[in-house]
Amino acid sequence: CRGSEEKMSTDVALPPEWEDDERMNFLFSDFKENRDVSATDWDSKMDFWTSLILNICRSRGTVCVNLQELNKVFQRKGIMPLGLATVIQCMARCGKIQRESEFAANVDCGWVSWGVGLLLVKPLKWTFSTLLGSSGVTLKELFVVIELVKEKAAELLGVYRSSPVANHSLLSFQELRTLSSHVCVDESTLCMALLQLQREKQVTVSLHGSEKIVKFSQPGQNHVSPVSDVDLGIYQLQRSERLLEERVEALGLEAEKYKEEARVLLREGKKSQALRCLRSRKRVEKKADHLYAQLENVKGILDKIANSQTDKLVIQAYQAGVSALRLSLKDVTVEGAESLVDQIQELCDTQDEVNQILAGGALNSMDADTDGLEDELSFLLENSSLDEPSTLPEVPSHPLSPVRESGSLCDDLLSALPSVPQSHFNITDDELDKECSRITLADTGMPRSCSFIF
Repeated sequence: CRGSEEKMSTDVALPPEWEDDERMNFLFSDFKENRDVSATDWDSKMDFWTSLILNICRSRGTVCVNLQELNKVFQRKGIMPLGLATVIQCMARCGKIQRESEFAANVDCGWVSWGVGLLLVKPLKWTFSTLLGSSGVTLKELFVVIELVKEKAAELLGVYRSSPVANHSLLSFQELRTLSSHVCVDESTLCMALLQLQREKQVTVSLHGSEKIVKFSQPGQNHVSPVSDVDLGIYQLQRSERLLEERVEALGLEAEKYKEEARVLLREGKKSQALRCLRSRKRVEKKADHLYAQLENVKGILDKIANSQTDKLVIQAYQAGVSALRLSLKDVTVEGAESLVDQIQELCDTQDEVNQILAGGALNSMDADTDGLEDELSFLLENSSLDEPSTLPEVPSHPLSPVRESGSLCDDLLSALPSVPQSHFNITDDELDKECSRITLADTGMPRSCSFIF
């Protein structure tokens, strides 16, 4: 990945401990041949370089590394790390990195041919090293960082599905390159991401003529389907649509250009040349109208194809619904339903009869209780009439005579009261007030106001 090499050679973000001479002298030293001699130091040094390689590649957006570039990037005070070859070998044994050629060759040959792998990696420096399969590492041999290429593949799939062309079943490689330029820093990174998506069965790449065609899986699909003739036909229509749109737009600009030229020539008094410009403008507009009609036809065909695909999905949903309904009604028949309804009706009738019988017994017992209650009520009425007084005392008809021998204020007041009237009151409130004002206490002679409330 030459573009990746150029990216890594500049603006490298190094950890803070890079300035610690004592620590870096230890990290720049070579690994012991036997890890068991000092397993803690060996693991500490391996973890440091492994993490640093991953972080630098992730910050640069690259997925490939080689020993030559790592030596250049990690050079410090004119000294290169001595153990990077061991780090690469250990990462390869752990499956964290893989030779570029091996990575491409590991695409499932039963699902996609080996030629597709060659097709993608052809722009790369495609070389099978003589050390392939051995533990040696050459300076320029490229290795793919597995963790990073998986992340890049997921980003690429997300970019496609969130783009305006997500409804296109096929894309050209160049269209995808333009679409993913902010995710894949170079073409080699894009190829590695596509190979990873091939391994995950989310994309397929094929060659038609001299053009590489990429097909992504659609949402809801577990894996991408092979490129079919229908896919190719739709791709050709969509490509024709884009070309016609570009051509119509170009002709529109050309017509405007002729119009402006005719206006300028007319101002200069060159009427004949202005007329020629207008004729050219009419000719261009006529051609644009013809192409626009063709464009509308292509769009109409694409719309019909889209509608047919929608109809196909609806029919599939209907078929699934019919199958589910058939399974749910497998053991249900009309005769069985009628028999079940009859049984329910019989049970309801039986329950009604039982309720009537129970209700009749309750009514008879209630009649007996009612007779007893009526006898008890008659007895209570007779006893209550005997206990009540026969007559009330008569109202006195003569005036109350004053009783003074008691000498109490209450007796004086009673003696001063007028006689109880024997007829209806025909007196107003004002007259009552005047009458009250004349009433005085007999012994004390103190006036006392009073009021009557009716």
